[in-house]
Amino acid sequence: MISPEIIRRYPIFAGFSHEQIVILADSGAIQSVEEGYRFFEEGDKLDTVYLVQEGEVAIVMALPDASASQPVAGQLTGEIVTRDAVMSTDGPGTMFGWSGFVPPFDASAGAVAMSPSTVIVFDAARLRQAFEEDCAFGFAMMEKLVQIAKNRLMDIHMETLAFISD
Repeated sequence: MISPEIIRRYPIFAGFSHEQIVILADSGAIQSVEEGYRFFEEGDKLDTVYLVQEGEVAIVMALPDASASQPVAGQLTGEIVTRDAVMSTDGPGTMFGWSGFVPPFDASAGAVAMSPSTVIVFDAARLRQAFEEDCAFGFAMMEKLVQIAKNRLMDIHMETLAFISD
């Protein structure tokens, strides 16, 4: 549990009631990590959702590493050498790992700390239960998550345009 005052200072939680802020605070814990820490990988089941307090977190997808030797057998067995492609970066006040709120709760990308970082780790299962009990709370959170997804898609769109224009 963390102080509700910590939660209240982030614009993403604007409009939530005091009771909803308390539920968020009760389901949260603060975690500090070093640069390079991997929060999760694409395809992992997520039972947590994160909010960056300090630092920067990259949302990454694994792509085949064109500079590495890739034997055909590796393609058949799924043992290919990959590299992280940064899709977007999240700074203070930004949520990531929101797949922990969306069935089937599989991460659609990975997340890696790009600098020493502090995050709030939310218990997604506990919050999903709270959303079921208070549908207005769940709806408000989903609206916030859709905005995050929209922003992430715009980031990917810009990266794609930059890639094809080179």
